[in-house]
Formats: sequence, C-alpha cells, structure tokens
Amino acid sequence: NDVSRITRIDCRAIDSKPPHTDASPPHAALPSASSESSPTGVDLDGFEDFLLRTQSELCAALERVDGSGAAFCNDQWTRGSAADGYGITRVLEGGDVFEKAAANVSIIRGTLTAERARAMSSRGRAEIDPNGGQPYEACALSLVFHPRSPMVPTFRADVRRFRAGGKAWYGGGADLTPYYLFDDDAEEFHGKYKATCDTYDTAKDKSEVYAACKKWCDEYFYIPARKEHRGVGGVFFDDLENDAACDALGGARVNDAEAFTRAIADEWLDSYLPIVERRRDLAYSEAQERWHHQRRGRYIEFNLLYDRGVRFGLDGGRIEAIMVSAPPRVRWDYNVEPKEGSEEQRLVEVLRTPKTWVS
Repeated sequence: NDVSRITRIDCRAIDSKPPHTDASPPHAALPSASSESSPTGVDLDGFEDFLLRTQSELCAALERVDGSGAAFCNDQWTRGSAADGYGITRVLEGGDVFEKAAANVSIIRGTLTAERARAMSSRGRAEIDPNGGQPYEACALSLVFHPRSPMVPTFRADVRRFRAGGKAWYGGGADLTPYYLFDDDAEEFHGKYKATCDTYDTAKDKSEVYAACKKWCDEYFYIPARKEHRGVGGVFFDDLENDAACDALGGARVNDAEAFTRAIADEWLDSYLPIVERRRDLAYSEAQERWHHQRRGRYIEFNLLYDRGVRFGLDGGRIEAIMVSAPPRVRWDYNVEPKEGSEEQRLVEVLRTPKTWVS
C-alpha cells in the first residue's frame, strides 16, 4: 500500500530543512536539495534517495537470509507522466524462509485538490490554500515480510513524508505479528525501538516518545470486530514535525523529525532478522501451520476493514501495489477457538490485552 499510505497523512507541517546543531543525533537528516535523479528523470532530494537506497539494501539482505535463490522482482511504474512521479514495487515469492516479502517505494508529485486542501487548512495549516492548486510531494517506503514458518513472526514497517506549502511532515513505524509467542522476541524488538526513540526524545527522562509511539501502534492495529490487536505492536507515528506546537505524540517531542524517521527505518533489519535466525529452523506440525494460516486471516481482515491507507487506495489506486501486503496462503475456518492452556490461547490473550514489553 505504497501510494495509498502516504496520501492519508494530514497534519501540521515541518520545515523542509529542519535545523541542526553540533548536538544533533547520529542520524542527522541530509539536506533537502540533492543532485540525485531517478531512472525516470524525477529529481530526488536526500530523503527520497534514502528511501530508494534503503529499499535496495533491504531486498538484498532478505535474499541473503532466505538463501533459496528466490529474488525480488523489480516492477517500476509511473503515475501519469514522468513528472508526476513513479514507484518501484519489489516482491519475493516462494522462498525457503520468506513465503512472500514486499518492499515498495512511491515518489509522487501532484497538485492539491480543493477538497484535500480544505481538509488540511481546516486543521490549522496556514500554509495551505483552501482553494487548492498548490503543488505537493509525497514519498514512502512500505514493507511486509510473511515468513513460511509459523514460528517466525510477520514484520510490517513504513516511513513516509508529505510536503506542501513549503512545509513537510513525517510518519512511519514498525510492528511484529507473531503466530506463536516468544516473550524474549517481543521484549528484544520493543527494546530496540525504545532505544531509538530515547535517542531523539527531548524529555529529560527519555521516556515519552517510545510510550507515545507504542500506544499509537497498539491503538491503530486493532480489530474491533474481533476485540483483538493484530500483533504485539511496536511503534507507530504520524503527523510528526519539529514545531514545538505539534501535539502529534500527545505532548512528547523528538528533536529532529526527519532524522528520527530515518533512524526508525535504519532499525528495521536489526530488530527483525535476529528473531528470524533464532526461529527459522524450529520444527512445527501440520496443526501449527493451520493455525498460522488462520491467524493470517486476521491480518487480511485488518487491512481490508480498518487500514486507512488500504481503504483509500482501493478507491482507484494501483491495486497490485495495495494488495501486495496480503499473505499468499490464508484460512477462514469457522469459529476457531484455541484449546484451554495452549500456546495458541496464550497468544490470543496477549492480543486482547497488550503487554508492557519494556519499561
């Protein structure tokens, strides 16, 4: 859901060239202007180039870990003319470790419609003309990795930026969807993102940004019809800017929105691949594989019923890029209830009541 996800951002804005000092964190943002150019001739800035490089690095790393010889396809597409932007949809299928994995980049140029401009300006965006007509830029990298083994969790992540009226804002995150719960995996996963959040947290005790991003992730990836959360969460943020008046994180502040967004993306492989290596060779039964595919049904239910980006994109979006996040094999068996005292039941109990994985 590459194009669809970036278009749902609607928030306060951030200067496209955030200020930096000698005390900036190690992932300080590159300048907004760049001489890089895409294969379609669209000029790229530093953040857009970062998305493309990260996509290439992720795909190469997953091919190495999978080890089967399965490779990511490279499906490049344009949005109207070359000047309107383009995307690259990359998908690996049929691997030994990853039954399906996708990593999608969208780099879009366009003009705000009056409808969207009014929606943005009504939320206090003084830079946005409510009559529309202003140029905008949107870019995103989104990914989802569906493992073959039920012992390896599904991983989903994205980062994105929207710019208009001389301002820009950021969103992104990462979350884990296990089918069999290993508490140490969830603790390690959350611990790594807490450390990243703490690096950019302006609070003295370095506790506010992670807490806000975890809470947002738990609340967003929720399936009301099932009264379950999709997985064990992670971090999620949107509408992020440097302006001190920004309340995107409920009072928590990061000291550099773009650098923070990049740092989240830089953590993706380090947070996920160690889990893959620990669990990939664990034996599992036919019944456990069936449970895996049944739980994948919940993944589809969330995406189609509740994910704002998917729902927006299904209304005229590029359907293959939107549905690429779907797992290849799914079951909907009637009224499935895990056995009392089973590992399956333990997972469901945690999904119904999210845990605090790190303090």
